[in-house]
Amino acid sequence: MIWNIIDRRSRPYRWASINAIIEAAWHDNSVADTDVAPGVSLEDEVTYEQREGLSLHEAINWANNQACPVTLYLYDLGRGTI
Repeated sequence: MIWNIIDRRSRPYRWASINAIIEAAWHDNSVADTDVAPGVSLEDEVTYEQREGLSLHEAINWANNQACPVTLYLYDLGRGTI
């Protein structure tokens, strides 16, 4: 389930084909001025996953269907993923 979205697109009106990354929301706990997310059991945790060339709608559905709270990072197609 999505607990936070970080939009790093330089072309924010492009929604048909983007790159997306999800990480467990508690990974952001060390960032200054953050809300603190609880840790979850390791069997439910998403450490890091990425997808390329999906629509914004698909990225949101993918992230929202995770077993643990996640931060969804959005990138322009061709950027942000390894």
